[in-house]
Amino acid sequence: MSNLLVEIGNTALKAAWCDGNTLGKIFRYQGENMISYIISLTERQQPFVMTVSSSEVLEDETIARLSKVCGHLIVLDARHTDILMHYNIPDYLSSDRAASIIAARFMFERKPCAIFDFGSTLTIDFVDSTGRYSGGNVSPGFRTRFKALNRYSRSLPLVSTPVNADELGSSVESSIESGVVSGIMFEIEGYLRTRPDYIVIFTGGDAIYFAKKMKNSIFVVCNLVLMGLALITDEYVRKNI
Repeated sequence: MSNLLVEIGNTALKAAWCDGNTLGKIFRYQGENMISYIISLTERQQPFVMTVSSSEVLEDETIARLSKVCGHLIVLDARHTDILMHYNIPDYLSSDRAASIIAARFMFERKPCAIFDFGSTLTIDFVDSTGRYSGGNVSPGFRTRFKALNRYSRSLPLVSTPVNADELGSSVESSIESGVVSGIMFEIEGYLRTRPDYIVIFTGGDAIYFAKKMKNSIFVVCNLVLMGLALITDEYVRKNI
């Protein structure tokens, strides 16, 4: 019995087939025809359950199209939160953050966790040793900071992600690189100083970039959201089908 997991983010899509809690091959897509791409993944095999987490609310027409290519459809977005409510997670959290929290609870049971998701936004979520969600924050993501400096200042260029950034810049470009990278590092270190006993989990597109700069021990789990979706799907199957 194979299920299909889909994470629709702000700029890209990730998907994976899974059997229970075990993820298979990861698919990535960045384009305008995300729904058509999802449907194309089902052409050779129809998923028993398809679970779709979306940063935007899915239209009824889209849900109807997806329902036709799977046995059962689970939609997780701002309009469909019923399933997530059973996990004692605040309903204001996006479905991807909720899935990450569920995965962290499973991976590090009875351990307090700090989850840093490096995407278009940098989200920071905390789970205590009982599994209770204790709060989190959102700030601009890595590339979003570069774009914001360029967009809202007439004199600053758009800088690409640096391979290495010096502690202090010696030009306009290197000053932007150093300022953005150092700012995020100071942000991370500031949170961790107040929670020294927490398991630290990095996920998202820029997780490895910042993991290499950390002195403390951390866990990089690039597919944390998909892992959470697999857990949600498996429990749904066991309880409802």
